[in-house]
Amino acid sequence: MRSRHGDQIPAQHPAGAPGPVAAVLILLVRAYRRFLSPLLGQQCRFHPSCSAYGLEALQTHGALRGAWLTVRRIGRCHPFHPGGYDPVPPRKTSGTPVPGEASLRESPPAASSNSGREESGPALAEPKELPGA
Repeated sequence: MRSRHGDQIPAQHPAGAPGPVAAVLILLVRAYRRFLSPLLGQQCRFHPSCSAYGLEALQTHGALRGAWLTVRRIGRCHPFHPGGYDPVPPRKTSGTPVPGEASLRESPPAASSNSGREESGPALAEPKELPGA
């Protein structure tokens, strides 16, 4: 998209600035952390806490994906989940290579007959025969 002066207008917000919807969601999470969280106490089984995870997800991925990641994380917060370290996944990059960095995949993968499954290598041992077969 171009402006009246012919300058290129970016399609998204800069990487460091969240959009307006994400900014509102960030304010809601910060209000929760300031006013409601001290009343509930430390009960999170994850590191970072769910509210810290939500802030980071919204700042990194924006409103839509950040909110989805936060809802998924809160859904995992129950007594039957072991918890532990659960970082926000890194932001996906576009398919354009960055100058100065080598491409992770130099050549396209060869077509195989295993319908999308990865090769597991040779068998480690011969299969055992079942009795009575």
